[in-house]
Amino acid sequence: MRFLAVVGALAILVGIGAAVYLFGGFYSVAAQVEDPAVMNWALVQIRSRSIRRNAADAPPPDFQGRVAAGAKAFVQRGCPTCHGAPGMEWAKFSEGLNPSPPDLKDIAGGLEPQHIFWVVKHGIRMTGMPSFAAAGVADDEIWSIAAFVKQLPKASEGDFKAWTGQAGAAPPAPDASAPKP
Repeated sequence: MRFLAVVGALAILVGIGAAVYLFGGFYSVAAQVEDPAVMNWALVQIRSRSIRRNAADAPPPDFQGRVAAGAKAFVQRGCPTCHGAPGMEWAKFSEGLNPSPPDLKDIAGGLEPQHIFWVVKHGIRMTGMPSFAAAGVADDEIWSIAAFVKQLPKASEGDFKAWTGQAGAAPPAPDASAPKP
């Protein structure tokens, strides 16, 4: 019984200490300060499990045929600004986001289509990833974006230009200040 009382007292002290640390303003919310490893780990776990639990929509039957429309929507909605695209540089300000936006060509191959759809539709709090549904984007267009993102790891610059109607257009001038993906 005494052991349980000690454990309970320690739990209360840890809770009070955490509350003082967080609500007392000691925890920095500055974007240029990295989160402690345990906080980063916890946020990644929470995000991953939430997406897996909530992403229940099945891709439409024509999912694979939506890649070109998705590439166009990806550009029109400003996605390359934070995530880049084949032949397109990220915007300089994306370096200041914390957490950093993922390079989709590196991670999309391991994601399920319904997970990509859910993230684009609902966004992710405290990351800068907006909810496209809240911005009025229809599910049909979001599925097209998800189809393109899923194809992104295999897409070449030529594919991207063809899908977005830029084939034959002069390549954009490189922005020397843009981060390299």
